Amino acid sequence: MIAPTRRLCLLALVPLVPTVTLFIFPTAWPAVLAADVLAIAVAVADLVTLPRRRSIAVRREMQPIATRGAPHPVAISVENRSRRVIDIDLVDDRPESIEVPRPLPPLRIPPDMVRRVAGRIVPTERGRMRFEHVFVRCGSRLRLWNAFWRLPAADELRVHPALKQIGRYALYAKANRMSLLGVRRSRRVGGDNEFERLRDYAMDDQFKSIDWRATARRLKLTVRDHQANQSQRIVFVVDCGRMMVNRTAGESLLDAALDAALTLAHVALAQRDEAGIVCYDEGVSRWLPPRAGRGQLNRMVVATHDVQPRLVESRADLALLHLQRHCRKRTLLIVLTNVIDDRNAERIREHLAPVVGRHLPLVVLLRDPALMAAVEAVNRGRLRGGGPAILERGGAAADILLWRREVLAAMQADGILTLDVQPGDLTASLVSEYLQIKARHLL
Repeated sequence: MIAPTRRLCLLALVPLVPTVTLFIFPTAWPAVLAADVLAIAVAVADLVTLPRRRSIAVRREMQPIATRGAPHPVAISVENRSRRVIDIDLVDDRPESIEVPRPLPPLRIPPDMVRRVAGRIVPTERGRMRFEHVFVRCGSRLRLWNAFWRLPAADELRVHPALKQIGRYALYAKANRMSLLGVRRSRRVGGDNEFERLRDYAMDDQFKSIDWRATARRLKLTVRDHQANQSQRIVFVVDCGRMMVNRTAGESLLDAALDAALTLAHVALAQRDEAGIVCYDEGVSRWLPPRAGRGQLNRMVVATHDVQPRLVESRADLALLHLQRHCRKRTLLIVLTNVIDDRNAERIREHLAPVVGRHLPLVVLLRDPALMAAVEAVNRGRLRGGGPAILERGGAAADILLWRREVLAAMQADGILTLDVQPGDLTASLVSEYLQIKARHLL
């Protein structure tokens, strides 16, 4: 598309003054005509100087894998195949889930040269992102015309979950400071005596775990860490249906569930356990069998990076039947979901209760922060501007919370472990629960 610029509009006003004088001096029409012809000639001559579309080529350069919420570098190379200097403005055709902190700066490209402009994008959602085009604006020599083109530049970007908290958990675990992340320390029951490492003494360590020889060498209290000598299995059963679509703090409940699952998988794999994952909505959409080793975490990230919540009814029964066919060894089944009606809660309960004993099920319900906010608004007496509406909303929220408590109590009566947490507290609570299960030898 070719469009006039503000300069051309101002040039069109030049013959306006002589035209108005025709009311006073009608015989001056030859001069007015000459001014009009001159303005048109300048505009047409400048139009010819616009570069042609085939004289410009663009290429996008970026790494194929990005992290959600982290800046990702992107560069665009522009080649000028014409014989004149070209001034270009670029706008990248990006998906809606990608933010651009700063626009790309303009470029001045000499003839037969290539210029490269670098920028950054911030993906806000996981998944596969398609980049199809780059929008280009070129100006004519006198800046009277602009040409707008959409040039092909197809690329694909895979956005993985934000795994920053995995690094923090690894750092604090190494320094024995997991309590700073909200993880409760659990004492082991029994005689796990496979040596793992030496570390500095902490306030809640038992005196019998102190290694006095290492303490004498280092002149600092040193304890011996031990670990379980058997490899155990953990499988995450993640709901990807309509109950996980709600968003809080800029992310969906599914994002919070996957982040917590991957973080716990990192902790479990570091303890030589096996980890796997199954995602379900109206059927089983992803299945990664449990395996051990450092590479398993990368496989889990790749398998789940483009899983998105869908507005369909979740079929937890199909996912659990799938696990019954493929998981013969005793496994910790962590079901990450949310329930809002009796039908879904009863379906999960009736399919998990029969596996108690053969497996160890743990149901994690993600609580909607809006429910607690409505109840707290009533408890604090915030009736300004809302009146009875706040009381009605708070009463409905309290009724839902009481119903959820009954659902959890029924599951616990069947021998199912439960956890009801806010999305922001999910990771720390889930890791704490896993460490308690390991310490109590429930697997």
